[in-house]
Parts: sequence; C-alpha cells; structure tokens
Amino acid sequence: MANPVLVEVLRGDIVESRHRGAYIVCDAEGKAVLEAGDVLRPVFPRSAVKAIQALPLVESGTADAFAFGDPELALACASHSGEAAHVELARAMLARAGLDESDLECGSHWPTDHDATVALARSGKGPSDLYNNCSGKHSGFLCTCRHLGIATAGYIAPDHAFQELVRATMEDVTGAPHGPRNRAVDGCSIPTYAVPLRNLAHGFARMATGAGLAPDRARAARRLLAACMAEPFFVAGTRRADTRLMSFAPGRIFVKTGAEGVYCAAVPELGLGVALKCDDGAGRAAEAILAAILAKLLEVDQDLALWLGRQARPAVPSRKGEEVGMVRPTAALA
Repeated sequence: MANPVLVEVLRGDIVESRHRGAYIVCDAEGKAVLEAGDVLRPVFPRSAVKAIQALPLVESGTADAFAFGDPELALACASHSGEAAHVELARAMLARAGLDESDLECGSHWPTDHDATVALARSGKGPSDLYNNCSGKHSGFLCTCRHLGIATAGYIAPDHAFQELVRATMEDVTGAPHGPRNRAVDGCSIPTYAVPLRNLAHGFARMATGAGLAPDRARAARRLLAACMAEPFFVAGTRRADTRLMSFAPGRIFVKTGAEGVYCAAVPELGLGVALKCDDGAGRAAEAILAAILAKLLEVDQDLALWLGRQARPAVPSRKGEEVGMVRPTAALA
C-alpha cells in the first residue's frame, strides 16, 4: 500500500514538496490508538531505539556500579551533537571503567553542532570517536562489558556476547524477531534490525508503563526514560528538536530521533508509545509529524497542544531569516 502524504512544504502559497510516511500510536496492550499508512512494513529504527538498547546498562548493575546519574544515562540513549559537554561526559564514563576513547569502535565524524565544529577546527584538532553522535551509547556498551567481564574488543559485532544481549533485549521489548534475515549495519557499526512500526510503538508503550516486562526490566525502562526527560540536552543538544520537545514539557514527553526520518516516542501519563517513518528520510518532515501527533494526544492541555501545534508548522526561512514558506501537516494528521 502507498503511504499517505503526511507533510507538505509550502513556498509562498504553493506546495513545493510532499512527504509520505506512516505512523502509529499504541497502548501497552498493543492496541492502536492512532495510525496511518503501512505500519506493518519493517523499517530500520536506527538511533530511535537507543533507550531499549541501553536497558542492559541499568539491568546489569553497571550504572550503579559506576555511579551513573541522569546525565550519563541520558547520554547512553543519545544521538548527541558533539558539543564539549557531550564529549567530556562520554570520556568520563569510559574512565570510570578504566577505558578510554581508543576502546570505542563507533568511528569518528565532526560534531553536528556548528559552533562545536568551529571550536574544534580552531583548536587545530580533528574529531575522534568521542565526537561521534553515538559515543554515549557505545560508552554505555563498553562499561557494561567491563562490569560483566565480557571482552570489550569487537563489541560491535553481531555475534559478540554483548550484541547478543542487546538483540535479545530488543526482541523482548518489541515482540519482533531480530535475526540475520532482518539485520544490517547501523552508521555507528552496530547491528540494526528492520521491524514494523507497530512493534516499535508497542515497545515504547511498554517502556513507559512496564506492562509485560519483567520487574527489573520495567524499573530499568522507567529509569532510562526519566533520565532522558530530566536531561534532554544530553539526549541531543543545543537547538535540537528532541531537546526542545522534552524541555518544554518536563517529564511528560520522551522522544528520540533516528536517522532516515524515524522517530519513537512515549507519553508516560497516557501509557502510549509512538513510532513513525518518513518515507524519503526527511528529518524536518519527521519532526513535524511527531509534533502533530503529540499535539493530538495531549489536546486536553490547551497550552501544550498549542505549542506542539506550532512545532508541527515551522517556518521556511530565507537566507536573510525572512519567513518565505512553512511546513504543515496534512489532513492525514489532523
């Protein structure tokens, strides 16, 4: 089935671009509350599922053994912008386990934050793996390996004991199979598995409520989501959509972006999970879709819903900063 157009981009009064996609909102029992498009087609969630991948960090006792607080747990779930605070916290996490950046196997890239890139370039240095947006997740992986006595070398390989643990955790939370047939390699070199949006939304509803999870896993899930909502800067960074959304409604909204137009989210007070995919991978469109869904779910809070509605309709600026168009949800999101 062809997915519906969920977002239009206007320049002046004329539609310039259209973005198709699918989304679903599930409760903890797996019942769909809202949905549109093909939510059973497998998609790669990419970084949107980092909070699920971080469960072993808490469940194993690693987080407590190394005295990790909310900032560290948030960074373990992050796609950070490579700002100084992100890099230094990842470095500190590794140091607590007797590790350093040479143990990371995520690869390096320049910070995604412009100011951080300029500062790094001016310093005469280049980026290391610590600047990778996934270095917090990988630091959590390595610390867990060290605490459990698992070899740290090669921890990114699909047949490594730690990745087997992550895979089993993902299967338990989402209810979807994770195996060689639906496996590929993520940008940071760990395995990523294509699963339906319905399973992802159900998984985040379970993360938010603990329903259907073992008691220790349920406590770990709530702790991780709470840490992200308490420290949204460490989940993303300055001027990022994830930071903005979670900061405006503290403790009420968990959101996490993934590459190629994916988002997962949870609304703990409603016990709901959200998953969406913009077909063409456009992040701008995915952000608008998510904001529109959240505005609908939280419409009883008029001030919050109004603000979320504005986030779903960002302006299209010119190079001079003038508003020359807008992004808007279609009737499929109304």
